[in-house]
Amino acid sequence: MTTPTTTPTASRSSSAHVDPAAQVADAGFVPVQTRSERPHSFEPADFGTPSGREINWKHTPVAQLAPLFTVAGSTDGVIHSFGAGEQYLAAPLTADAAPRGEVFLAEDVTSAVAWQGATEALHVRIPREEEVAEPIFLTIEGQGADRRADAHIVIEALEHSAATVVLQHTGSAQYAQNVEIIVRDGAKLSVISLQQWQDDAVHASAHQARVGADATLKHFVISFGGGVVRVNPSVELAGAGSEGYLYGLSYADAGQHLESQVYLHHKGPHTKGDVLYKGALQGESAHSVWIGDVLIGPDATGTDSYEANRNLVLTEGARADSIPNLEIETGDIVGAGHASATGRFDDEQLFYLQARGITEEEARRLVVLGFLSDIVQRLGIPSLEEELLAAIETELAEVNA
Repeated sequence: MTTPTTTPTASRSSSAHVDPAAQVADAGFVPVQTRSERPHSFEPADFGTPSGREINWKHTPVAQLAPLFTVAGSTDGVIHSFGAGEQYLAAPLTADAAPRGEVFLAEDVTSAVAWQGATEALHVRIPREEEVAEPIFLTIEGQGADRRADAHIVIEALEHSAATVVLQHTGSAQYAQNVEIIVRDGAKLSVISLQQWQDDAVHASAHQARVGADATLKHFVISFGGGVVRVNPSVELAGAGSEGYLYGLSYADAGQHLESQVYLHHKGPHTKGDVLYKGALQGESAHSVWIGDVLIGPDATGTDSYEANRNLVLTEGARADSIPNLEIETGDIVGAGHASATGRFDDEQLFYLQARGITEEEARRLVVLGFLSDIVQRLGIPSLEEELLAAIETELAEVNA
């Protein structure tokens, strides 16, 4: 198992902002507390089987994810097909074929399993200086709740290109997935991961991205379906002037667990990052987890960064865990901040609407739509925006039934 080149003590300067809980005085063992310190390996055995006590697993129902802790015997649990943009599919990549592995480093057992199980990776490649007008749709269709599959997908936008890639997950499966995203200098790429699984699907995915100089990545995680869905994006703003916008939307129903552990690493100078995840929950044991880690490295001067998570709990019995973390290793920044809020309906908003003759049920519907549509409208794909707003309406109809 490989570890970062600097030790936890050596990597912290006196000016760094670190969670005090990570400082354990006179202890023989200091557990890994920050995202940047986690070990990496492509061997699943190096991680062992999660117990649920580990820092990156303690909010996750590990027993339900257990099928993804070992490599699948076959890869026919899902079918990959293109609804549009198949001409941008390049030759498949073996484990030692570039650019596979240029960015990706497995940081937990499911990502190591996906690496080992995917003997060939799908490679979506946007040519240099080409602007793709229409979104590229890659559909990932599960073939059954008892069917396993491992996958590694590489999305590469070459220099000064522009494109939008949509990964649309449907059906049901036990699916371990890696998505490796490479945004070369000057490129503009949007990646939308849409989870519309059936209720018995189990999906664990690691998205890892590197953004080059003067390049921009917009990354969306939108989860509506699935029994347990864990999509963890990690974005490194490596080049000078690079920008990363990480957005998320989830709607958890009774019995669903929807999770994202987000990591944004400002590495290069004059980078800009914005993280905003929103979620709604309804029904007994509906559960969402958001953990946001932002690291502003010692060379990331002139950084402008902000992360926020907002959750709206619609019924009794639902639970949202929200944990923002921020590390700053340089004092020369434009700004940095983080925020988290979880609550029920704003009584003032409801009163305002009802005072104008709107029924309580309609007022609640309007508040939820307004809350979630903020993320939907950032997609820039009208047909998909309409589809998602209709899905939200369907969910609201159930809670109001």
